[in-house]
Amino acid sequence: MIYLFIGIGGIIGSLLRYLVSVLTVNMFQPDFPVATLTVNVTGSFLLGWFSSKFLNKDKYPDYIISMISTGLIGSYTTFSTFSIESIQLFDSNRYAAGFGYVMLSFFGGLLFVKLGLWMGLLSKKEVKKIR
Repeated sequence: MIYLFIGIGGIIGSLLRYLVSVLTVNMFQPDFPVATLTVNVTGSFLLGWFSSKFLNKDKYPDYIISMISTGLIGSYTTFSTFSIESIQLFDSNRYAAGFGYVMLSFFGGLLFVKLGLWMGLLSKKEVKKIR
């Protein structure tokens, strides 16, 4: 049964990735992989937030946690596309763009997962203050 939920999350995540990619390309029409950078950085934030907010909680079933983390967020982000776009930038002698893309993706991902973790913890503290 867990596979079904991961698959449902995967369908939703891949459709969201496609939507964000299309919107990003239409807005910026970049000569730089902004779409992949956007989904990977926002996905890092979402996984950080989700991890601090919901993981290791006994009240949430494993299939729901797996559906969101592995299925939805896992299919929303894309390391393989990041990898090939990086190589394409380097192969086309766009070394500064390639290096910038790798650095923005790596450090942006780390920064946004930390921000997501922080936001998840902050929102838990705020909820406790309200109660």
